[in-house]
Amino acid sequence: METVNQEATTETEKTFTQDDVNAIVGERLAREREKFADYELLKEKASKFDEAEEASKSELQKATERAEKLESELKTMKKAEELRTIREKVSAETGVPASLLTAETEEGCTEQAKGILAFKGEVTYPTLPDGGEVQGAPKGTTKQQFAEWANKAFNN
Repeated sequence: METVNQEATTETEKTFTQDDVNAIVGERLAREREKFADYELLKEKASKFDEAEEASKSELQKATERAEKLESELKTMKKAEELRTIREKVSAETGVPASLLTAETEEGCTEQAKGILAFKGEVTYPTLPDGGEVQGAPKGTTKQQFAEWANKAFNN
């Protein structure tokens, strides 16, 4: 029985020449190349698309940055206007100049104004017995004062 199996296996085995192998491999390569025949064209299109997308992205980023900057400026201006309004309101109510108020809330400005008014009420000035005039101050112009000095210095 062994001889029958050996004969069966030798009959099923096929041998190929180098030309046969080259032809088979060539056919396989040709089929694979057909699958990717437009690879270079697709690669070029993809690169152009990426460039266009990048340029578009840059424009979008620029527009976004400009919008964010303007939004920030608007927010700052609104805050400054709100503070100015609060300080002017408290100033009108209390009589304290708005330029002296630095708080950022109405309550804070009101407290500052109360403190300023309390300090203003506490300030007292000394009373001078002579009415605040400087005693012994020379009178007249500098020329007159020099002439008077010279007369005293050289006549005595």
